[in-house]
Amino acid sequence: MTTPMVSLNELRMEFRAGPDPVTALDGVTVDLPAGTFTAVMGPSGSGKSTLLHCAAGLERPTSGEVVLDGVRLGEHDETELTVLRRERVGFVFQAFNLISSLTAAQNVALPARLAGRRVDEAELTAALARVGLTERARHRPAQLSGGQQQRVAIARALLTRPAVLFADEPTGALDGRTSRQVLALLRELVDERGQTVVMVTHDPVTAAVADHVLLLADGRLIDRLEADSAESIAARMAAVEATC
Repeated sequence: MTTPMVSLNELRMEFRAGPDPVTALDGVTVDLPAGTFTAVMGPSGSGKSTLLHCAAGLERPTSGEVVLDGVRLGEHDETELTVLRRERVGFVFQAFNLISSLTAAQNVALPARLAGRRVDEAELTAALARVGLTERARHRPAQLSGGQQQRVAIARALLTRPAVLFADEPTGALDGRTSRQVLALLRELVDERGQTVVMVTHDPVTAAVADHVLLLADGRLIDRLEADSAESIAARMAAVEATC
């Protein structure tokens, strides 16, 4: 087993919804290996996004422990977590979250500039080249396809060379062909650059690109599939949904 990049130990998350708490995560324990691609699946309300947010330090669990790149998140305050996320974590979401008035290169550099850090032009160029957008650096979002905009978002996440890239439904707003291109890019980052990727998805075809698939139901981890086919994943998901 590869060294874990993210370790979750007895993770529990409860939210208040009226008089009774709602359990989003119920004792999840799992290691996410470094340099691998992990997909997280489950029915609606199973805790997928909550798991991602806790693993990335965006939300504090009610109890349990998260260790990210050797750092125990529970031992740090919000200011320290903000710095950790900025330096060690990359995020890609279904919404591209690009600024329409900025070029692709400016969008990639924006988070670093907002954090008051100087952006090395060579690193910026390399980030755009990594996602195949060297020739589109001066184009604004309206001049880019949906897939190109998502690649800008991925380049933005990669600029700081994060220990982990977290992706929440990164192909949800894309058509089939463009989705395959974005997934191929994420797969390439894992295989050729050793990037660790953790992705939430509802789509078995998307999940089949990953090395591991975690299946959640009612906040619990109920299965872990290894490099399985889309058909097998879909069948397992159907069985899970039938019991929910």
